[in-house]
Amino acid sequence: MEKRIEYKLDTVDKATLQKWYSLMVLGRKLDERAPNYLKQALGWSYHAPYAGHDGIQLAIGQTFNRETDHLFPYYRDMLTAISAGLTAEEIILNGISKAGDVAGGGRHMSNHFAKPEWNIHNVSSATGNHTLHAVGVARAIKRYGGKGVAISSQGESSTSEGYVYEAINGASNEKLPVVFVFQDNRYGISVPQRDQSANAVAADNFKGFKNLRIIHCDGKNIFASMNAMEMAKRHAIEKQEPVIVHASCVRIHSHSNSDKHELYRDENERHCAKAADPLDRFRVILLHSGRFTEEELKALDEQAQKEMMDAHRKVLASADPDPASIFNFVYPEAYVPAKFPDGTHSQKEGQSLKFIQALNETLKEEFRLNPDTFLWGQDVANKDKGGIFNVTKGMQQEFGIERIFNGPIAEDFILGTANGMSRYNDKIRIVVEGAEFADYFWPAMEQYIELSHDYWRSNGAFSPNVTIRLASGGYIGGGLYHSQNIEGSLAAIPGVRIVCPSFADDAAGLLRTSIRSKGPTLFLEPKALYNDPVAETIVPEGFEVPFGKARTRREGKDMSIITYGNTTHMCLAVAERIQTETGKSLEVIDIRSLIPLDKDAILQSVEKTGRALVVHEDKVFGGFGGEIAAMISNEGFQFLDAPVRRVGSTFTPVGFNRILEKAILPDQERIYNAAKELLEY
Repeated sequence: MEKRIEYKLDTVDKATLQKWYSLMVLGRKLDERAPNYLKQALGWSYHAPYAGHDGIQLAIGQTFNRETDHLFPYYRDMLTAISAGLTAEEIILNGISKAGDVAGGGRHMSNHFAKPEWNIHNVSSATGNHTLHAVGVARAIKRYGGKGVAISSQGESSTSEGYVYEAINGASNEKLPVVFVFQDNRYGISVPQRDQSANAVAADNFKGFKNLRIIHCDGKNIFASMNAMEMAKRHAIEKQEPVIVHASCVRIHSHSNSDKHELYRDENERHCAKAADPLDRFRVILLHSGRFTEEELKALDEQAQKEMMDAHRKVLASADPDPASIFNFVYPEAYVPAKFPDGTHSQKEGQSLKFIQALNETLKEEFRLNPDTFLWGQDVANKDKGGIFNVTKGMQQEFGIERIFNGPIAEDFILGTANGMSRYNDKIRIVVEGAEFADYFWPAMEQYIELSHDYWRSNGAFSPNVTIRLASGGYIGGGLYHSQNIEGSLAAIPGVRIVCPSFADDAAGLLRTSIRSKGPTLFLEPKALYNDPVAETIVPEGFEVPFGKARTRREGKDMSIITYGNTTHMCLAVAERIQTETGKSLEVIDIRSLIPLDKDAILQSVEKTGRALVVHEDKVFGGFGGEIAAMISNEGFQFLDAPVRRVGSTFTPVGFNRILEKAILPDQERIYNAAKELLEY
């Protein structure tokens, strides 16, 4: 970095002071006008005024370099966005949710300012969770030798969130160049800081962290804030470690336009807050210094007013979002297999692999192919161990600790930093073991939600290219947190592809497609099949399976069984048994891909057989099979000669004792009885 500048009134040239004042006035005029749009029913239904945070927000934006840095603002960061370069027009486009909004085309809440092309990121309404994304970007900056920093901004109350602690812990542990800015106005909506933590200053909660610098500043003072941000950025880059900037601010108005601070702040407190107005104080300083006259500042005020009103008129005449566009950008572009377009093969000779071997070999092949692939999770790389089931065995030895490394026991950290790191450039592909068992994935759910709608809410500007591997299901005597199925719950969330292979070849093919595709994929691995001979198959070199393409595992004409995962093998055994006993032929459709679903293959099979039995390991009630059954009844009712029948687990957790597990999970006998009854209907 260039020689450090100490920002004081007499060291800053007049042109810079004028620029700062103009930005602050423009920001304040927009801040004060925003509620009027709601009153006029034009939009901006959520606005969190920033007045009182002016110093630190101006400093964040002025410190940010769009060429090298990544900025994660929060919902109160209007002046931060303006200082970083957003125009009045862009601010209003976001505020009243117009199609031209650069943050997301009106898809995200107002006051969520972003400009992805400048690395000003579109962040969530879940306060504080973007800290993990900032850490992920900082990891990429360090891995790729970047010259900048990640800057994460938030209010002090959001530091109570667990993932903020995980973000700062992870950044400190990995020594990453990220600046966490706490804009402390002493309130989380109406909750005072004393109800948030024992420490009166939020940054003090992190004083015990190693490799972490904490800088305090007066966030109402422009010069103090500029010095703090400049010092923080310099330290983060030179020392390659995180910094917290704790900026003391004041909130002049209510938390938002849905809040009424008169209900919890007395008149004296509100008066004192207004008396501390940073803009008023800066204006007085400029006048008393003799470097600006009243006429000069009035001219700048009028110029800002004109800029705002010109933008206002232009935005009001601009287009609203098109209702037909809601289906755009739900799923990013998937890799389309060329060599195996339908995801099948007829090879009878070649290398036969177990399910776990197919996963391991495919991971290695893809990591050799693309040097911008990374993998982390719990226990994935420690000497000869490669994950709790050794799926990643040998990967760190071959690809090094920079690409294959352990994460802490913090599932949302694992997934949130994957989201963040994938933001650095579009070449990056990330594979994470989201949890050691799928049942442990729930702490990461907020980050999963972020992944699911990042592409949609950014209007296609950003897709997190992340494959989430999870060891799923039962039949291992694992009990609670080691045997449950989660796909039924997650399939209700649009934006993430979900696959669940039953055989080694499909495991290889779907994993290859997942890694090569844009966007997030949930890759479920039925762990009971890892070393089971029934899942072992010939795996052609470079085998690929497209998303949304089912596979007919057995041809038949008397009944269709639609299944996936562990129960595929049970269904095949049942089909063979019934063929032997009755001569009836059952068609077994292995859907492989839940989201997207191959509806055509299912309906074509049902049209041929007239009967449908949906089988999966998960609970019948609330399981994914309910969607398949509903789809068949809705779109293929005319083909049916009998009701659609479902087989799955009981509506209970999966117990640990093998006797309990057997009573809960579906087995061949349960599937056989259901198939016989349906055939005889």
